[in-house]
Amino acid sequence: MLKFLMMMIFMIPLCFMKNMFWMVQMMLFFMMFIFLNMSLSVNNFFNLSYMFSCDIMSFGLIILSIWICILMIMASENLYKMNFFFNFFLFNIIVLLLMLYLTFSVMNLFMFYLFFEGSLIPTLMLIIGWGYQPERIQAGMYLLFYTLFASLPLLMGIFYIYSEINCIMIYFLKFFNMNFYLLYFSMILAFLVKMPMYITHLWLPKAHVEAPVSGSMILAGIMLKLGGYGMLRVMIFLQEINMKLNYIWIIISLLGGFYISLKCFCQVDIKSLIAYSSVAHMSVVICGIMIMNYWGFLGSYLLMIGHGLCSSGMFCLANINYERMNSRSLVINKGMINFMPSMSLWWFLLLSSNMAAPPSLNLMGEIMLINSLVSWSSLSMLMLMLISFFSAGYSLYLYSYTQHGKYYHGVYSFYTGNSREYLLLLLHWLPLNILVMKIDYSMIWF
Repeated sequence: MLKFLMMMIFMIPLCFMKNMFWMVQMMLFFMMFIFLNMSLSVNNFFNLSYMFSCDIMSFGLIILSIWICILMIMASENLYKMNFFFNFFLFNIIVLLLMLYLTFSVMNLFMFYLFFEGSLIPTLMLIIGWGYQPERIQAGMYLLFYTLFASLPLLMGIFYIYSEINCIMIYFLKFFNMNFYLLYFSMILAFLVKMPMYITHLWLPKAHVEAPVSGSMILAGIMLKLGGYGMLRVMIFLQEINMKLNYIWIIISLLGGFYISLKCFCQVDIKSLIAYSSVAHMSVVICGIMIMNYWGFLGSYLLMIGHGLCSSGMFCLANINYERMNSRSLVINKGMINFMPSMSLWWFLLLSSNMAAPPSLNLMGEIMLINSLVSWSSLSMLMLMLISFFSAGYSLYLYSYTQHGKYYHGVYSFYTGNSREYLLLLLHWLPLNILVMKIDYSMIWF
C-alpha cells in the first residue's frame, strides 16, 4: 500500500513542470491499473502492514477515487487551454487523492479522522480557487463549518474509545460493543452530515452550484461516500444501540428523500437539480446502513459506487452545456438535441442509470436496499415506491427539458462535442454498466 503513496508523493513535482498536464493523468492511469492488479482477498483484510490495509470495501472506493481524479483532469482541459493556474490545480488534485487514498486505507481510527477532515481542505481550495460566482466563498464556508461542527464530537468519541479500551484499530473494534447514547450520536453525526442526510444537507447544493466541474465531480463522486464508508466502519461496534435508535434516521431519510425528490422538480439550475438528486439517493443509502442487515450493507456499498460514477458523469454533462451556453439555467439550455444530437445519447444513458435502469450498478444497489428496507418494515414500501417513482420522474424531466423544445435564440456561437468529452462520458458510463458483470466480488465481501 505504501508504494502507491510514494508514487503519488513523487508525482507532485510533475505538476509544476512544463507541458506535463496530460502526463500526470497518464501516470494516474498507470497507478490505477497497478492497483487493480493487486492481490485481492475477498473475505478479509489484505495487504496488511502496521498502518495500512485494504478490504473489498476500501479497495472499491480507492479505485473509484483514482478513477474520478483521472476524469477530473480530463474534464478540466479549459484550465490548461486558458493557462488558468493549472499547475496548482494538478497539485490540488494529487493532494486530494493522497488524502482520500489514506482515508480509505488506514487502519487506525484517529488517522482515519485526520485524513477524513484533511480531504476537506483541497476541496475547499477547488471551490474557492476555480469556482465561477462570487458566492463561492459563502459556499466554501458552509461546507467547512457544517463538516467541522459535526466532526468535533467524532474526535471526542474516538478519544473516549481509546481511553476505555486502549485500541482504535478498526479491525479489532468489532470485538467490542459500545452501548452509550452520547458516544453513538457523536460517532455518527459527522458521517450523517457528510453523506448528507436530509436536514444537514444544505451545504451540498450550495457547494455544487459554486464549484467548478472538477469540484462537483469529486464532491459527488467521493466526498459523499466518505460518510457512508465511515458509517459502515463504526456501525460494527455500535450494533446494539443502533438497533434501538436506527428508526430515527430511517424515518428522517425516507421522508427527506421523498421531499427532496419533489424539490428536484422545482430547480431551475441543472447542477442544483443533480445535487438534490444526490441527496435523495444518499438517503436510501443511509437507510441501508442503519438497518444493519447483510443486504442493506451490500446495497449501500454498491449504490455508493454506482452513484459516484453516475453523478460525476452528469456533472460533466452539465459542464459541457455550460461551456457552450455560458449558463446552467434549464430555460436557456433547451432544445440541445438540435445542436448536439450525439450528446443527447449520453444525457439519456447517464440519466437512465441515475433512475436505476438495468444494467447499471445503481439498479443492483437499489434492489438490495429495497429488499432490506421492506424486510425491516413493510410500511417503508410506500416511501420507497414514491422515491423510486420520483427519481425516474426528475431524471426524465431533466432530460426532456434540456434536450427537447425550442432552443434559445440568444445563442450566437456554438460548437458541438469533441472527442475528449465523449471519451470522458464513456469512461463514466462503461464502468457503471460493465461492473455488473463482476457483481459477485461486491456480494461476498462481508
